[in-house]
Amino acid sequence: MSTAGKGGKGGKSAGKSGRGKSKSGGKSMSRSSRAGLQFSVSRIGRYLKQGRYAARVGSAAPVYLAAVLEYLAAEVLELAGNACRENKKSRINPRHMQLAVFQDDELRKLLRDCTIAEGGVIPTAAARDDEEVKAGGKGGKTGKGGKGGKGGKGGKSGKVHDDME
Repeated sequence: MSTAGKGGKGGKSAGKSGRGKSKSGGKSMSRSSRAGLQFSVSRIGRYLKQGRYAARVGSAAPVYLAAVLEYLAAEVLELAGNACRENKKSRINPRHMQLAVFQDDELRKLLRDCTIAEGGVIPTAAARDDEEVKAGGKGGKTGKGGKGGKGGKGGKSGKVHDDME
């Protein structure tokens, strides 16, 4: 199938864009550089076609997907760089990626079922202590026993009921 005469597909028709370039002297530009992206649009387009996600793939689909993936990668790397700086390190490691993803609400929701290898565990003890302070309980981790537990003040409701009779 020939692309000549269709226009907008690149190749020989790129010289007709009115930028002052001649047909034969124009340098070919990649679709990634045309879109101003770092991620390879052609590679993503090839993966979309080979993956058989649909019978046909539009020309704008790989550009859009490359832009979305590049944005997500930049966002995660920025947050991981901040976590790296907080830990006084100069290199991002999987632990920093884990901390970055789970500190951001939207990324946590997106990647909640993903496991980051060598990422470690998320420190939730501080969050658990904050919830106990808000609730006013001083019981252990399980909330059973002691004054703050469920079973410690069961007789009080019986006395209120007795007073009503």
